[in-house]
Amino acid sequence: MHDIRAIRDDPAAFDAALARRGLAPQSPSILKLDEARRAAIAAAEEAQAARNAASKEVGQAKARGDEAEFERLRALVTDKKDEIARLEDEAKAKDAELADLLAGIPNLPYASVPDGADEADNVELRRWGNPRNFDFAPKEHYELAATQDGMDFETAAKLSGSRFVLMSGGVARLHRALAQFMLDLHTTEHGLTEVNSPVLVRPETMYGTGQLPKFAEDSYATTNGWWLIPTSEVSLTNIAAGHIVDEEYLPRRYTAHSLCFRSEAGSAGRDTAGMLRQHQFEKVEMVSVTHPDKSDDELERMTRCAETVLERLGLPYRTVVLCTGDMGFGARRTHDIEVWLPGQNTYREISSCSTCGDFQARRMNARFRPAGGGKPEFVHTLNGSGLAVGRCLIAVLENGQEEDGSVTLPEALSGYLAGATRLLADGRLV
Repeated sequence: MHDIRAIRDDPAAFDAALARRGLAPQSPSILKLDEARRAAIAAAEEAQAARNAASKEVGQAKARGDEAEFERLRALVTDKKDEIARLEDEAKAKDAELADLLAGIPNLPYASVPDGADEADNVELRRWGNPRNFDFAPKEHYELAATQDGMDFETAAKLSGSRFVLMSGGVARLHRALAQFMLDLHTTEHGLTEVNSPVLVRPETMYGTGQLPKFAEDSYATTNGWWLIPTSEVSLTNIAAGHIVDEEYLPRRYTAHSLCFRSEAGSAGRDTAGMLRQHQFEKVEMVSVTHPDKSDDELERMTRCAETVLERLGLPYRTVVLCTGDMGFGARRTHDIEVWLPGQNTYREISSCSTCGDFQARRMNARFRPAGGGKPEFVHTLNGSGLAVGRCLIAVLENGQEEDGSVTLPEALSGYLAGATRLLADGRLV
């Protein structure tokens, strides 16, 4: 959500920032609606003042026996009451209309974000690791002998439709091990607090992090009004909703492993083979709630937490900063981490770490009391994947594949797999 006072103070700067996202000027319609809302509020206050004055005079007219004046003033009080109700309703309607308008406008990018139209204009920050040189043609994850029994797309389609997978045996255990490894790393070394959060949330919870109203078609709703989370960012960030905390309470850093659900609206035909893009998937999420002065440093910290997962697993990756045209709705700056997938011979996104500034905090009314006193201020929020579990499974399988169809597994996972270091071609862990 945007600060209407900032738009009033500098509408040109607001429109210039949106133009970097490829959007037309929004301030004229915003300020016109704001002016109408403020005019209705002022008129209601003026009418209330006139009613209050008339109410005082009613008794005086009655006391002095001036029936004509008494009746005139009483009628005026009644008329003003109706006028006030009408003006207050008008102000409420304008306020709701303004809130809806602002809720549909994306966050403003930081000046440091590169300009661009799409992912082709993203800027690489760094790389880690060297892609493995295979002496055979590497396959995609769903083509490996080791996954033929452990990844069942046909049965999943019978159960649920397309873009689902039924994992079993060694593949299912490897998937589980990856999530446990990530959680342990984030909680024991990175200082994040583990949370087991709901996957069904209220509409206002989805609104708080920006999924509603603009992206309703990208998520699933139940018949009784709950929403299935597209990421536990929704649940974790909203822990701060409606609270005013002391500055000393910040930062708060959370992590959760959860099921995630996305309709993938508008992605027909993209990544339909295998389990790269699913309607139901699992993710280990990271969320930080910070002091505004610390959010830039927190983005770097969060990015390093995600990168460390890949480094411990020995998976080559590159980190890019997204350009203005590729950045998400609620973000002010985003770092995408892309893992190397030899089966596709390219890097693919496995984590997005974003700082949202006070954009989500305004929607959630999440604030803190400055240590030195003064009015409460909005916190800053950040979120990032640490990591997408299914995509990490794909990367482990493809990077560790052998010519005989087996997979050599990262040493970091052996403790989670009862000492197993390989996934054999028949799907067994040994």
